[in-house]
Amino acid sequence: MSTKVKIVTDSSSYPEPEAVAKYDIRVVPLRVAFGSEVFAEGVDITNEEFYQRLAKGGKLPTTSQPSVADFIRVYRELAEQGHPILSLHISSKLSGTCASALAAKNALPQAQIEIVDSLTIATGMLIPPAAEAAEKGQTLSQIAASIEKLNKCIKVIGAFDTLEYLWKGGRIGAARALVGTLLKIKPVLTQEGGEVNVLNKARTMAHAIEYMLAFVEKEVKGSISLHGWVAHSHVPDGGRTLEKELHENFNWAGLRFIEMGPVLGTHMGPGLIGVSFYCDENWQ
Repeated sequence: MSTKVKIVTDSSSYPEPEAVAKYDIRVVPLRVAFGSEVFAEGVDITNEEFYQRLAKGGKLPTTSQPSVADFIRVYRELAEQGHPILSLHISSKLSGTCASALAAKNALPQAQIEIVDSLTIATGMLIPPAAEAAEKGQTLSQIAASIEKLNKCIKVIGAFDTLEYLWKGGRIGAARALVGTLLKIKPVLTQEGGEVNVLNKARTMAHAIEYMLAFVEKEVKGSISLHGWVAHSHVPDGGRTLEKELHENFNWAGLRFIEMGPVLGTHMGPGLIGVSFYCDENWQ
């Protein structure tokens, strides 16, 4: 019976396939529905297929969290093998995924399970450090404490081509006041404590990128060990522009480039570019 901690996450964290295979990370899919057609993210529908369908217009798709039974199946298998479990998930302010995970934990009282609510859309940034710590033999309580601390260090900022999708999905929060100017600006938003806050109302995406670079500069304060993710929702050219500027202006220990999949794409809409990041100095 193994006592190595195993990492569980949900599909909205978009973990690197190489890390999933290397560390045997279990990914529980959320679902996206176009009418009566329901797809498991990362299983039944590709990003390209999703964005093609989204571009056709009509009624917006809906998303749903994994069921309690989905989590119980994964947790039970790992627990029966003797593994403690660290389960890392998308913000409870955006999804019921954490609630499903908690209900599954409560249904398996003999299992050792810790659940982390990331309170952001940047859950994926927690996974490599957690998996590496588990590989080194750290205990569940040690990893959970370290990841909770790291979670508080992660900054998230993004520029939206439109707020239409956040608005229609009911997840717009403090940005609601900007809805009347949807066609005139490229709003720059951040997420703190699970809440969406407005940072800037840029006139163009180029100006939004300038603002995001200034934001990173202010937050990192000359740090020399930065980790980040550049994310986009079906605008790779815009994402690469931001990535290039970040590489040229800061020292990165690692900077990953990802496309948001169907679940976050449903709520953010196409055209988003952003970056999430943390400094080792702040975490450690």
